[in-house]
Amino acid sequence: MYTMTTKPLNNASTTTNTMNFRSTIRNIVPSILINAVVPLVILQVLTPHFPNGSIWPLAIAGLFPALGTVVGIIRTRHVDFLGTIVLGGIVVSIAVAFVSGDQKLLLVRESAVTGAFGVACLVSLLFPRPIMFYFGRYFATGNNPEKVAWYNSLWQYPYFRYVNRVINIVWALAYLLEFAVRVVMIYTLPVAAVLAVSPVIIGVITVATIAWTMAYSRHAGRRGAEMQKRAALQQ
Repeated sequence: MYTMTTKPLNNASTTTNTMNFRSTIRNIVPSILINAVVPLVILQVLTPHFPNGSIWPLAIAGLFPALGTVVGIIRTRHVDFLGTIVLGGIVVSIAVAFVSGDQKLLLVRESAVTGAFGVACLVSLLFPRPIMFYFGRYFATGNNPEKVAWYNSLWQYPYFRYVNRVINIVWALAYLLEFAVRVVMIYTLPVAAVLAVSPVIIGVITVATIAWTMAYSRHAGRRGAEMQKRAALQQ
């Protein structure tokens, strides 16, 4: 995430930042494959054995990504960002789907997690610090206490606050777009097609937004350094 200082600590944080983002992207690619291919196969195998329109094949197919995410967290002790979103969506969707018995509602509930995250990002703009500030702090500092204190101190700079809010808005719009696209798909495409394509959509949007965030952060960092130099010359 964007930083304004040129102190040695910044170099370390930038390295940590890049490594964490690359690690996130490496984790996302397998998530896309697992969450798209395996549930589709399970759905195709189970569907003939249940009544037409039954939510059981879809619910069972959705359990595989959830189990994979839990196993991955336990094995690596690392939270997969995309997997966590998928897991949250599955838990919420299965919990409510059996009340309605509607396959499309089951799929919508899964998508609602990303929509809710987008809304939460927008609402957080009303608070002293937006949600993405905390994500940025994690990626930039790795929860190192010294670096966390340094990152928190950057909030005093107006440009740093501006950059964080821009990043927050972009992530909000990206996930609200993802939610809107999936809802349209759910009510226009077959269930199997939605199940196969949905993880790809969220994966592509997440990777694209991460790539934009990295590029924008580098640009903002260079501009912030230039602003500091000009301010130092004027003193």
